[in-house]
Amino acid sequence: MQYLGQTYTRKLDSRVLSVLSQIAGSCSKFANDMRLLQHEKELEEPFEKGQIGSSAMAYKRNPMRSERINSLSRHVMTLTMDPIITASTQWLERTLDDSANKRICVPESFLAVDAILILYANISKNIVVYENVIKTNMMQELPFMATEEILMNAVLKGGDRQELHEKIRIYSMEAGKQVKELGKPNDLVDRIAQDKTFGLTKEEIMQALNPDHLCGRAPKQVEDFVEERVNPVLEKYRNIIKDTQIEVNV
Repeated sequence: MQYLGQTYTRKLDSRVLSVLSQIAGSCSKFANDMRLLQHEKELEEPFEKGQIGSSAMAYKRNPMRSERINSLSRHVMTLTMDPIITASTQWLERTLDDSANKRICVPESFLAVDAILILYANISKNIVVYENVIKTNMMQELPFMATEEILMNAVLKGGDRQELHEKIRIYSMEAGKQVKELGKPNDLVDRIAQDKTFGLTKEEIMQALNPDHLCGRAPKQVEDFVEERVNPVLEKYRNIIKDTQIEVNV
């Protein structure tokens, strides 16, 4: 970089805001997922004492923090256009037309990201997990997702793969119709168990649908990521990480 007095390349502003934008983008992705899972009643934001969920529906708990993260993140990400446009339109060394713009986009980006991270910390420290709802939703879909596992077990018992694959395809479509068009439970397991060509009892099929046997290396991958990536960062900055309750006004 050239050594200058009052001036510096305005691309530095762009680089700084680009980093803030990436932070905002990651937080916004988290907030989107949080809102979707709260809609499915699997997770829920912390709900403060006296907080009003909805002025129209008393029972409702809106994901207000996540919605704020999305809103503020959108603002930060759009602000990244300001400094790069400023940098690209400077005259020769530089001109003063950037002053008003810079005094808005740079501090606003930092302030907004600060607010985003406060909201993020508040949610992540107090998130509510409804394990039974997660299990119910998973078991409703698992028969569809585990048809290959069922098929392999049936083939091991002497079944013809091509014949059984076609039957599973038909049964899956019929079970899907029961769920989507008639609002009934997923009956794919019963359909397969009643077909003698599969040679599987309902108990054997349910054993094949054990989620613990279908998640591959996911648990180990999570453990490795936390141990190798997350914990070193937490240890490095443990002296400045405040282990306090983070509250927000809602």
